[in-house]
Amino acid sequence: MSLCPLCNGLRKMHLECPKCSSDLEDQGKFMDYADDYSAYMDIDTLKKNDGFPESLQKGQCPHIMKCPKCGHDEVILVQE
Repeated sequence: MSLCPLCNGLRKMHLECPKCSSDLEDQGKFMDYADDYSAYMDIDTLKKNDGFPESLQKGQCPHIMKCPKCGHDEVILVQE
């Protein structure tokens, strides 16, 4: 299992909103929003069904980034 630098507070992402140019904010792992219990499940198991077919093999952690100004959100793949 790899270590995600965003999940573990080792790094911050500075991405610009493509719609309004504000800074996007990290909303956490994409898988945490799947259901009430997904935040407590094994990450590698969740990656098998996260909608990103190669996230487990490539060591990527899908994160939701959201713009606080206009509400735009997108998923980015963070290298672990």
